Amino acid sequence: QVQLVESGGGLVQAGGSLRLSCAVSERTFSSYGMGWFRQAPGKEREFVAAISGSGGRTYYSDSVKGRFIISRDNAKNTVYLQMNSLKPEDTAVYYCAARRRYYSDYTPPSTYDYWGQGTQVTVSS
Repeated sequence: QVQLVESGGGLVQAGGSLRLSCAVSERTFSSYGMGWFRQAPGKEREFVAAISGSGGRTYYSDSVKGRFIISRDNAKNTVYLQMNSLKPEDTAVYYCAARRRYYSDYTPPSTYDYWGQGTQVTVSS
């Protein structure tokens, strides 16, 4: 069973930065596509960013493009989400997710096999 553990969430003022980490317990980590999703109260889980197994391709939602950066360190079995210029509307529980199978679309949550427990990010105005 693949386990994902997020860390790095917290409270930050608007305009500030946070870096989320997701540690993955899987020897073949580099064969997994990784994604970050978020869910605000009363809303559906939404795609934030994704990265291919090699790290060579990245994808972002329009709402975070230019502010967030996804990266991975396959030697450390860890994926990161650097969040800059944070806005109150970024407030949500952030989840990392992993999938082994290739799909051309990185955005649907249903295409991911494993999920972390989530970490809260709160941006104050």
